[in-house]
Amino acid sequence: MKNKLSSKESLLIAIMLFGMFFGAGNLIFPVHLGQLAGYNVLPAALGFIFVGVGIPILGVASIGITKSSGLLELSSNVSKKYGVFFTCLLYLTIGPFFAIPRCATVPFSIGVEPLISSEHTRLFLIIFTIIYFSLVLYFSLKPGEILIWVGKVLTPLFLILLSIMIIATFIKPMASDISAITPDPNYLHGAFGLGFLEGYNTMDAIAGLAFGIIVVNEIKRLGVDNPSDIAKCTLKSGLISALIMAFIYILITIMGTLSRGQFEISENGSIALAQISGHYFGTAGTILLAGITTVACLKTSIGLVTSFAETFSEMFKSGPTYKGWTFITTGVSFVIANVGLSSIINYSIPVLMLLYPLAISLILLGLLTKYFKDAKPVYLSVTIFVLISAIFDFVKSISQIFDIKSLNPIINFGSKVFPFFNSGFGWVIPSLIGFIIGIIITKIKQNKTSY
Repeated sequence: MKNKLSSKESLLIAIMLFGMFFGAGNLIFPVHLGQLAGYNVLPAALGFIFVGVGIPILGVASIGITKSSGLLELSSNVSKKYGVFFTCLLYLTIGPFFAIPRCATVPFSIGVEPLISSEHTRLFLIIFTIIYFSLVLYFSLKPGEILIWVGKVLTPLFLILLSIMIIATFIKPMASDISAITPDPNYLHGAFGLGFLEGYNTMDAIAGLAFGIIVVNEIKRLGVDNPSDIAKCTLKSGLISALIMAFIYILITIMGTLSRGQFEISENGSIALAQISGHYFGTAGTILLAGITTVACLKTSIGLVTSFAETFSEMFKSGPTYKGWTFITTGVSFVIANVGLSSIINYSIPVLMLLYPLAISLILLGLLTKYFKDAKPVYLSVTIFVLISAIFDFVKSISQIFDIKSLNPIINFGSKVFPFFNSGFGWVIPSLIGFIIGIIITKIKQNKTSY
């Protein structure tokens, strides 16, 4: 038994963590953000990085700092029933219902769909997803080797392929002066906040809570058993991973901004990436981009299936084994992936607007837990207040996406009651109120006990 990882082991864990995080959304959303932000690219990128890097790593760190075995134990600080409910909802969202299917459809829409006629799209999507999920299943059935496959093989391969496109972008930039690129009207003001909300789409903040169990298990496999030492190792590897991600996000976002020198703002990030790769490499660019996105999404899918199967086999010991959950997860993901990318993204947004405030508040409580000594009233009070405000965000998102006018009275009520609701941050003040009330209740209980 040892009390810390070597520098090489810490770096390997960090690369594995980066590899699991950096998937479909981590490519398409920042490049599109760069196009939208124009000369306001820096504040927009910082907002995106705050959510896409800072909060996910804090999520992993909160698992380590609280010495929890995973998300279930951490969220059970609110209550056991809530722990099961929240863990299931979060894992289903970043698992077979949304994130894993999206990981399969993004490389298809970028690398395969442009090369085939529209009448054959459905058939080729089925063929592609059969091959894709067969690979995911193969690697996921070997959880003990995830550090090797994701950390040593797939992530370095992804970085090499991505570097080719990034280097080309900066050697021969499409625009000579970023300050001359006009932002989308929405990004003329408040670019940081919009970048922050755009970071929701990566699903990384909630994935950070899910990936914590993999990091903890890998550190244990490397010989560190003491919970305090595991927490330190988790935080160290997380910080290294954060630096790698932040650096690459900045490059990809700027790449999107520079593309405005040749192209108009695209409909989405996958189109923007296709335009950029085609500009520099022609037809070969489609193949290069297909390789980048496929490897990026494959390694993330492996991490998501592994964490899902490990968590659910532990939660429901009388149910399927790890192997059984692996087959179930890949099977359901395959079915939903064939619904199509646009539908997956549309249906996921309202769920994310509900989940993100709950996930962020749980992460922050985990990080601050020593200051209120794991007091359950604090966890419970914050969660109740955040949940109420998040439900209004959920309703607002449904109304906007599906154009349901009958929900407008509820939305108008939410905008009046919750400060910053219209900016997407209606949960912030309620979380602070919940924290204060939780502290007060804890103090009252302590005083009664002392008597």
